[in-house]
Amino acid sequence: MRTPRHTLVQFSDVHIVPEGELLMGTLDTLDQMERALAAVEKADLDPAALIFTGDLADTGDIRAYRRLRELVKAAAERIGTPALFAMGNHDKREAFREGLLETAPHGEPHDYVHHAGDVRVVVLDSTVPGTHGGGLEDSQLEWLRAELAEPAAAGTVLALHHPPIPTPLAFLERLSLENPERLGAVIKDTDVKIVLTGHNHHATCGALAGVPVWSAPAVAYRADVFPPKGSYQGVTGVGYTRVDVYDELATATFVPVEQASPVYSFERAKVDAYLAKNPGAQH
Repeated sequence: MRTPRHTLVQFSDVHIVPEGELLMGTLDTLDQMERALAAVEKADLDPAALIFTGDLADTGDIRAYRRLRELVKAAAERIGTPALFAMGNHDKREAFREGLLETAPHGEPHDYVHHAGDVRVVVLDSTVPGTHGGGLEDSQLEWLRAELAEPAAAGTVLALHHPPIPTPLAFLERLSLENPERLGAVIKDTDVKIVLTGHNHHATCGALAGVPVWSAPAVAYRADVFPPKGSYQGVTGVGYTRVDVYDELATATFVPVEQASPVYSFERAKVDAYLAKNPGAQH
């Protein structure tokens, strides 16, 4: 039986608003973020890191970042793991740094490396200030190339906001990562095991230069990938992504955070005993 070497948790597109406001006048996104964090706390997980892949504050308001900081800081301390933040197109670099990171505000890209145990997490800032589309500067790609030149013991997880793969909502393609092949040329034949992204508010998987790419659903709301003809709509739904890093690969699994009625429920010990006696059993 294969067990992951490390487990990470990804949240994306949380769209926090200032206190007293609702997203689109309807959604309490801080409450949704709180429920997602609570689900991780209750789960049988020991995550090496919590990764937030952008669109943290809906309008880049410093008050929203401060609300998110207070919530996540307390939860991360209880879970016993660090929280890592990436920029999204709704974020503003200066307010993001001051309100969320509590560092000096400036407008340079937010790129960095964090070692979660022996797995390397590289966070890239794919935002292009003033637009909703994504891009990476030559200097960022050269920085990434230099970092990846030395493999990490358990491999690398790359996190950025804009997906370098297509979305089934084709009219949104103009907002994806521009010239994804440039990023592909840098990560090809490296130790990058998976690329984690968000932005599209729906789950999609693909590959770039042979590396798996995961575009995670949003915490705030999900985009309907089968909307009525001629429309674009968001639907309710809160969840997070469980990322398992194995010796030879990594997987991403979406975990919804909604009330659901079980179809079946068995004691784990009985399931293990059954599978041991019936190795070919199907589920």
